[in-house]
Amino acid sequence: MSAGVRVAGPVGAPAIVFVHGTRLTGSMWTAQVTALADTFRCVTVDLPGHGALADRTFTLDAAADVVAQAVRQTTDGRAVVVGLSLGGYTAMHLAATRPELVRGLVLSGATAEPVGWRAAPFLALAAAMEAFDGPRLVALNAWFFRTRFPPAIAEPIIAGGFWSAGGAIALRALVGERFAPRLAAYPGPTLILNGSLDPVFRLSSRSFARVARQPRRIRLGGATHLANLDRPAAFNHAVRSFMVALDEGRGPAVDGLGARLQRPPAPFRP
Repeated sequence: MSAGVRVAGPVGAPAIVFVHGTRLTGSMWTAQVTALADTFRCVTVDLPGHGALADRTFTLDAAADVVAQAVRQTTDGRAVVVGLSLGGYTAMHLAATRPELVRGLVLSGATAEPVGWRAAPFLALAAAMEAFDGPRLVALNAWFFRTRFPPAIAEPIIAGGFWSAGGAIALRALVGERFAPRLAAYPGPTLILNGSLDPVFRLSSRSFARVARQPRRIRLGGATHLANLDRPAAFNHAVRSFMVALDEGRGPAVDGLGARLQRPPAPFRP
């Protein structure tokens, strides 16, 4: 099995591949794997520049290759891909370029285009992570997670390490890229989960939902950008419900926050 890939849950069960956010690793999904591996094949990966793949340079193509390889090695060839932040952008790139591997998409904190003035937060965060990378930033990150979350969530994240230098490169790799066209090119269903306290991504999610083929949007009250950590039970319930709907042959129900388009998706051209 490839480096940085971890698997839990029944062999042959419907598969979920979880893709982490900037500077973290697959260990950020512990609460999801613990809750969902009773029914589903749960796979986590480390992206280039992070964790077990810290020696590899992040590019969107390289990141999508990592996820694609994990799908091929650990599932029956298709998986629902759940991505947060950097992981969500990676998931959309994979879905646009290799849709046959992606049974469905769950996107969290990844519905803002990092172009023009909207790229400023991405670049500012990259500059800060690069400038302050080192033992003090690692200690600050550990303090934040231990203060904010229970040990069952915080300790695996801390053990996985904080990869600020690789995360900075990854953020810069997103800048100038447009992801709504990638989502529009994907023919499968999409669930968009955003925290109510994550306004940049929550408020721009409507434009992504408009281009998705079978979209549903859910807002998690009281959750920040780290929605899966802030509201793990609600996040897990949303993912489980999405999986059940797929297994029953239903698309995700479109609620008042989503809109279904009845036209075929435009092809994606990078």
